[in-house]
Amino acid sequence: MRWIPLLLILTLATLSGLIVLPRIEDNSKRQLLFISLLYLAGLGTILFTPVSFDGASVYIMPAGVGRVNLHRLYLHGAGFIENIILTIPLGFLLKKLVPQLPLLVIGILGVAVGGGIEVLQYYMSNAWLINRSSDINDVIANALGIVIGGVVMMIYQTFINDKIKRNL
Repeated sequence: MRWIPLLLILTLATLSGLIVLPRIEDNSKRQLLFISLLYLAGLGTILFTPVSFDGASVYIMPAGVGRVNLHRLYLHGAGFIENIILTIPLGFLLKKLVPQLPLLVIGILGVAVGGGIEVLQYYMSNAWLINRSSDINDVIANALGIVIGGVVMMIYQTFINDKIKRNL
């Protein structure tokens, strides 16, 4: 029962790849989609299964309902940095898919995505005993990661556009 989320994630990623990838003619778009699917499947595995990473090792968490932290802020440390790094590619993807998206909207989406992840972890921990905690620090770290990814992609797009203009 605890591994149902992993089965769902892998099935969804596989079916998405089998249905969408063959229909894309442009090789660079196909590569971006493939890498995005791999990233999202990995992210889903890290976030919604009993598999846990602590920076140095991988382990299976015992069955449980996890815990909730809505008050104590701990905005530093390895776990906080790992959560930021984990969601930076999501910011890249957002800005790559919708280049005209303003930074403020990316920040709001970051908070919404971070909050959505934590709410899903809470309900999935109770339904499937994946023992995931829901933490306000993770919401903040996820939002920061998405914003940082969006900013980096904005800078990259600006340099690419400048380079194209200079070559014309």
